[in-house]
Amino acid sequence: MNDGTVYIASVVITYWVVSISMVYLNKVLMSHEGISIPAPLFVTWYQCVITVVICWFAGLCGQRARKADEYAPVAVSENGAQQSARKPSFFAQFPKAEYLVGQARQIFPLSLVFVGMITFNNLCLKWVEVSFYNVARSLTIVFNVFFSRVLLGIPTSFKTILCLGVVIIGFLIGSHGELNFSVLGTCAGVMSSLFVSLNSIFTKKVLPVVDDNHWKLTFYNNVNASFLFLPLIFIFEGDVIKGSQDQLTSGLFWSAMCVAGFFGFSIGIVTVLQIKATSPLSHNISGTAKAAIQSLMAFYLWGNQPTVLGVLGIFTVLGGSLLYTFIKMNENANAAPPPPPPPQQEMSSKV
Repeated sequence: MNDGTVYIASVVITYWVVSISMVYLNKVLMSHEGISIPAPLFVTWYQCVITVVICWFAGLCGQRARKADEYAPVAVSENGAQQSARKPSFFAQFPKAEYLVGQARQIFPLSLVFVGMITFNNLCLKWVEVSFYNVARSLTIVFNVFFSRVLLGIPTSFKTILCLGVVIIGFLIGSHGELNFSVLGTCAGVMSSLFVSLNSIFTKKVLPVVDDNHWKLTFYNNVNASFLFLPLIFIFEGDVIKGSQDQLTSGLFWSAMCVAGFFGFSIGIVTVLQIKATSPLSHNISGTAKAAIQSLMAFYLWGNQPTVLGVLGIFTVLGGSLLYTFIKMNENANAAPPPPPPPQQEMSSKV
């Protein structure tokens, strides 16, 4: 096994471990009364604060790394080209964390969508079984296609509609087969899917505001969200927090909160690493396989009782999503303009 294969395998495994651990730990924080508190908005707010702190610290490390690269020794290749004698630091990708009011205002509409996305996502995880979590949030691609058609005017092929039909059928089968079906949790999952779709559309619009740097956008989004959550926490969860002094003074609770916040930031890093190490298609395939393993593990780890319809719903949803990925990749490849022809050498003749 060569070094490249070992690196790809390690990146994929890291993505799986971080992603699955983040979901399971958030489930504990959202629903385990002995460890956490019944205040999902407060838990989500704290994770945003942790992300802001990590972005700020990573930005400082990035500044130092870029300064060090400026003074790094330069190597000269055989053809005379100059290049750095060492690889760029991992932290060099992180920009300085600055909060400019003008840019923050332009990003604010996205931040509202972002708050809705992470709030409904965690509420869904709180109210549904972990094994049903992926099914409850499976309608994201349906909303993606709908908003792409309505807001962006992007046409939809018949093959894409068939894929969406498979996903919707899987959603209905899984919902019917869920023994501990939660109407609130399922509605939260649907709303989470809607906001995930809107988040991707708004992200594309505001990325130029931060020079197409997704780490800058992450910092602004989480700072804005940290402020937006405060009045919601005060209105809906103030009394709950006041009555949870035992958990608020527990080292276990705050350790779990910090680790969950770290995982929330790390998932962005490992996602980028997996896409770079493989390809967007391979990343989607890996994500689909991870979701299947995550759901099946939940039957054992969380004691969720499986049913034939429940398992069928999981694999129908994942199968429709994977088929949609293949079709969209194929359509995008066919729609891409052909590469320009190589320049023809002019033939000269001597008289």
